[in-house]
Amino acid sequence: MNQLQNARPRPLALARWLFAVAAIVTLMVVVGGITRLTESGLSITEWKPVTGTIPPLTEAQWQAAFEAYQRIPQYTEVNGPAGMTLAGFKVIFFWEWFHRLLGRVIGLAFALPLAWFWFKRAIPQGYHARLLGLLALGGLQGFVGWWMVKSGLTNDIKVSHLRLATHLSLALLTLSLLVWTALDLRRHAKGQRVARLTGLGAFALAALALQLFYGALVAGLRAGPVSGGGWLSWDAWPLMQGKLVPAGIDWSQGVVHALTGDPYLVHFIHRWWAWAVVGVLVVLARALRSLDRRASVAIHSAFGTQVLLGIATVWSGTAIWLAALHQLTGAVLLAATVWGVHVMGREVPDIKQ
Repeated sequence: MNQLQNARPRPLALARWLFAVAAIVTLMVVVGGITRLTESGLSITEWKPVTGTIPPLTEAQWQAAFEAYQRIPQYTEVNGPAGMTLAGFKVIFFWEWFHRLLGRVIGLAFALPLAWFWFKRAIPQGYHARLLGLLALGGLQGFVGWWMVKSGLTNDIKVSHLRLATHLSLALLTLSLLVWTALDLRRHAKGQRVARLTGLGAFALAALALQLFYGALVAGLRAGPVSGGGWLSWDAWPLMQGKLVPAGIDWSQGVVHALTGDPYLVHFIHRWWAWAVVGVLVVLARALRSLDRRASVAIHSAFGTQVLLGIATVWSGTAIWLAALHQLTGAVLLAATVWGVHVMGREVPDIKQ
């Protein structure tokens, strides 16, 4: 009882914890990208939050899991005719299982320390609701992940690209809020006020969010280049099919459908909106030089690396390791941008009540 009475907030400990959770979320984003690139996302056809933690251990269990997969369109229309064996199934099963396992790890890595900090009264005033909101976002992410998987189990050989984009966007939103809250807690430890979102900061984050959303649409629509030719093959840059604007964009179902569902247009937008984002981030990074040079350098380094990886991914015909690095750097770029926007937000005067 005396320990609880003498308990004090521990903002630095909470900040370190949130940064650690953010790192695991970043890893999950990368593993999610590999899961998509290896066509592994539909290999587990059931959602078992507890018992699903343990993969098949016996030959009979593996055969049962394979038979469940054999009943969905992805197998009957694609992998079955291609001659997938049980050994091949085990490979794609691993990536989906590992992706789901990381989701469970993140849940425990957030919920258990949160309960401990709460019990120890180590959470500063004003942060309880924010931390509960982050916990709720994690639970929502699990639901959205299964909602996404369900879209590919009955009538399609792949998951809905819009649901995939929603799933990734929610993960990146969670990452952003983890980083922002951790940075606020570090300021709280110094007796400083929290940062506020500026107009330039909000615009930079919105521009980057749109680019990341279109990256998810490219992945979901299989709109990236395919090495060696084939469906929607364009492994050149800056041109697509030898043209600046590719032929074949389908406007017949309306502008909204074309902007979100036509693979030619989606890929085109992802390629060229990137340069608008670069322009905005250059302005943001330059404005940060006198405030925190480290944040400025981090943003410049991240977007420069991301652009080069994007072009290399196209030239490689979407080599999995390059595409995974591209997705990892996208998450790092987002975290760096959140850091920069937070730095800029420290200069905003308090709003008088």
